Amino acid sequence: MASVSAYLNFSRHTETAFNFYQSVFGGEFIGGISRFGDMPPMEGQPPMPEEDKNLVMHVVLPIFDGAFHLMGTDAPESMGFKVNFGNNIYINLEPDTREETRRLFAALAEGGEVEMELQDMFWGAYFGSLTDQFGVKWMFNCSEKGE
Repeated sequence: MASVSAYLNFSRHTETAFNFYQSVFGGEFIGGISRFGDMPPMEGQPPMPEEDKNLVMHVVLPIFDGAFHLMGTDAPESMGFKVNFGNNIYINLEPDTREETRRLFAALAEGGEVEMELQDMFWGAYFGSLTDQFGVKWMFNCSEKGE
């Protein structure tokens, strides 16, 4: 089922923030906390700094009986990120099909800037991100398998 969520970026304190949100809203993290150290090495990328391996790569906290999800990640400068007001939150869309994902991606990218083209990712999703012409950041994560 298609869904939408808020994706929050923090420089190095996602786990602390999400433990706080969990204390406010209750519930359990879906699938636990994924860490950068769990990620397979990326071809052509330098090795991950030891101090970044325990940072949060992905966490999901369902709120309001699962009607909405808060998602988050650490975005350390050592990996090329610089968290500022405006790039610390994405609207995350999870369309049902790749076709719908491509349609929405292309429409929102018009006049904007693509950060990452849609592509198959190691976690099994068809993923991409962009900033639209109004400066709003969007992420797409479609679980439908490729054609």
